[in-house]
Amino acid sequence: QLQASGGGLVQDGGSLRLSCAASQRTLSRYSVGWFRQAPGKEREFVAAARGSDGSTYSADSVKGRFIISRDIAKNMVYLQMNSLKPEDTAVYYCAATAGSFTLLPRLYEYWGQGTQVTVSS
Repeated sequence: QLQASGGGLVQDGGSLRLSCAASQRTLSRYSVGWFRQAPGKEREFVAAARGSDGSTYSADSVKGRFIISRDIAKNMVYLQMNSLKPEDTAVYYCAATAGSFTLLPRLYEYWGQGTQVTVSS
């Protein structure tokens, strides 16, 4: 129901834009978050957009570099990633929740399959 795409291999300092598409759901009715998981690490919050008003919140580690946005007409949510660093290497997931806005991955009901982002030094 959620499809994440746009990952790839990029050099240190490069940019990528991830996309999250939903089928059978209107994303503007949900809070949508991006999370990432590196090998051997727990899944961590990256950024999220609140469903009710589109307000956004980003983790300190990506603030000023990553921007989450949504296109209601296209039913898409994006994560623009700039100034990428090797430590940003991970599988990135988009997720949605119909519940209260949250940064906790365990409270998101719907998940995409993930897209690999690799940043080379």
